[in-house]
Amino acid sequence: MGVLKIHEPQAKTRKSAIGIDLGTTHSLVAQEIDGKVVVLEDTHHQALLPSVVHYSPHEVLVGNEAKAHFTNAPQDTIVSVKRLMGRCLKDIMASGCTLPYQFIANDSSVCELQTSQGKVNPIQVSAEILKALLKRVPEHDAIIDAVITVPAYFDDAQRQATKDAAKLAGINVLRLLNEPTAAAIAYGLDKNAQGTCLIFDLGGGTFDVSLLVLSQGVFEVIATNGDTALGGDDIDVLVANWLVEQLGLTSPNHALILQKAKEAKEALSLHNCVEITIENKTVELTLAIFNQLIEPLIEKMLGICSKVLKDAKLGRSQIDDIVLVGGMTRATKVRESVAAFFGKAPLTDIDPDKVVAVGAAILASILSGNSTFNNMLLLDVLPLSLGIEMMGGVVDKILLRNSPIPAVAKQTFTTYQDGQTGLSLHVVQGEREMAKDCRSLAHFDLTFPPMSAGKARIEVTFRVDCDGLLSVEAHEILSGAKSAISVKPTYGLSEEQIIHYIEDSVIHAGIDLYSRKLTEKINEAKHVLLSLEKALAIDSHLLSEEALQDLLEKKQAIELAINGQDISKIKLSLQDCEKALQDFSQSRLNAAINQVLAGKSVDDIESILHD
Repeated sequence: MGVLKIHEPQAKTRKSAIGIDLGTTHSLVAQEIDGKVVVLEDTHHQALLPSVVHYSPHEVLVGNEAKAHFTNAPQDTIVSVKRLMGRCLKDIMASGCTLPYQFIANDSSVCELQTSQGKVNPIQVSAEILKALLKRVPEHDAIIDAVITVPAYFDDAQRQATKDAAKLAGINVLRLLNEPTAAAIAYGLDKNAQGTCLIFDLGGGTFDVSLLVLSQGVFEVIATNGDTALGGDDIDVLVANWLVEQLGLTSPNHALILQKAKEAKEALSLHNCVEITIENKTVELTLAIFNQLIEPLIEKMLGICSKVLKDAKLGRSQIDDIVLVGGMTRATKVRESVAAFFGKAPLTDIDPDKVVAVGAAILASILSGNSTFNNMLLLDVLPLSLGIEMMGGVVDKILLRNSPIPAVAKQTFTTYQDGQTGLSLHVVQGEREMAKDCRSLAHFDLTFPPMSAGKARIEVTFRVDCDGLLSVEAHEILSGAKSAISVKPTYGLSEEQIIHYIEDSVIHAGIDLYSRKLTEKINEAKHVLLSLEKALAIDSHLLSEEALQDLLEKKQAIELAINGQDISKIKLSLQDCEKALQDFSQSRLNAAINQVLAGKSVDDIESILHD
C-alpha cells in the first residue's frame, strides 16, 4: 500500500534563493542549506570563479578556462567587465581605460566589444558569468531567485545593467544589495555584533566604505562613499608600468605584462620579494618598492574614509570594528595603513573573499521565506544625490546622498513664461551643482493647458526602491496633468534589446538541451552494450546460431548509431534490439532456474519456495 503525503493546509513550496557576489576579479555564489550558509564550489572544489569570459569562434568559456587565453587572445578574453557595466564608449575613453579590447565606435548607449563571435556588450558578458555560477546550484528551477551584490557607489545605470545581466541569465533579482552592507550582515549575524562598524571594501575594480550601526538585528547604513574606478586592477597597472620602465620594454605585450603584474602582486602577499621575467629580461620587485608604488592609492582610500566619517559626524575613535572585504585587503600595506589610520587593528578572522557572498545568501534566504536565521531590518542609503536640471543648467537636488532608502521626496515648481504648455524634465545623479557635470539618467515631458507665468503648480515626486533604482512622477496640480517614468538609465539596455538577447539564449538553450539528451541516450546505449557483452560471454551457448547472429548484428547497429551521434538512430537501434534481449534474458533465467532445481525432489522444491 502506498504512503500518502499529507501537507499542512498553509504549507507553501518555496523556490530556492541564492546570494551572488558578482565581482570584478572573482565571483561567488552561496546558499543557505540546512540552516548553514555554504559557498558553492565547482567540480574542482574551487569557490572563486574568475570573472573572465573567452569568446572563441565556436564556444564561450568562463572562469579558469577563459583566463588561460588572456595572454594569447586578449581581445577575445574579457576581464574586469564590471568596470564597463552601465558605461558608454565615451565614459570608458574618458576614464583612461587600459583594457586591451577592440571597442566598437557607435551611437549606441551601450559600449560594445568586437570578439571572434562578433559584437558583445558588458551585460552579455556578465550574464555568462552568472550562468556559470548557476551551474553550481543543486537542482534549481528554470528561474531562480537571487540577491546580487553591487558596489555601494554604483550609480543607477550600473545597477540597472546588473539587473539586465541577471535577467539574461534567467535570474529573478530579489534585491540588489550593497557589498559593504552584505559584509556587515555576514559579520553582524555571525558575531552577534553591536555598535558602529566600518566596512572597508577593496575589490578588483571598485572601492567602497560604509558606516553601519548594528543593534539587535537592525543594520542601519549611516554613510557611504567610494570610487567605482579604484581597486586591485589599478594596482596591477601601477606594477605593469613599473615593469615596462625597469625592463626597458619598447613594444610590450600589454596583456602579458598585466598578467605578470597580477601574479607578482599576489606573490608579495606571501613573500618579501619576487622575480619577474619578460622577454628574457628579469627584474626583482621587493615588498618595499611595491608599498611605495601603491602608497598614493592607499592615501586616496584613507581620504574616502575621512569623508565617510565627516558625513556621519563621527571621529575615528568612535568606530567599534573595522571589517575588511576583498582579496586586496590581504596586502600587508593595506592592513597596516588601515590600522594606523583608525588606531586599531581591523578584523582578520573573516575570509575577505567570501564574506559578501555569505551576506547576500543570508538576505536571499530571509527574503524568500526559507531562512532559519532571525529576521532583520536592513536600512541602506542612497550613494549619490538625485535631482532635476533647472533654468540655467543648475541642479535642484530632491533626494540627498546618504538618505535612507527606500525613499520618497517631493518638490513643487512653477513656470517662468506666459502661455507655457509644458515642461521638459531632466533627471540627473551626482553631487555637482551643474547638470552637465552630473550623470544624466533620463528625460521626460509633462504637458498641461496654457497658463500665465507662475500660476502652474508642478509637483515632482522621486521614489527610490530597495535596489536604489529611481522612478519619477510629475503632476500639474491645477489641471491634473501627469507624467511618469521608471528611470531606465541612459546607458542601460532597451527592453527590445533585452528581449532579443533572451530569445537568443532560448535558442542556445535548445541546443544545450539536445546535447544533454543525446549524451543521456548514448550512456543508456553503452550500458545496454556492456550488459549484453557480459551476458554473451557467459551464456551465448543458450542461443541458436541464428539467434546469436541476429543479436550480434543488433549490437553492431547500436555501436554504429552511437558513433554517428544521431539520437533518433540510437533510439531505433535500442528498440530493435529490445525483443531479442528479452528472449535472451528469458532463456538465461530459465537456465538458471533449471540449474538450481536440478536433482531436487518435490519436497526439496517446496522447501526452497517456502524459504
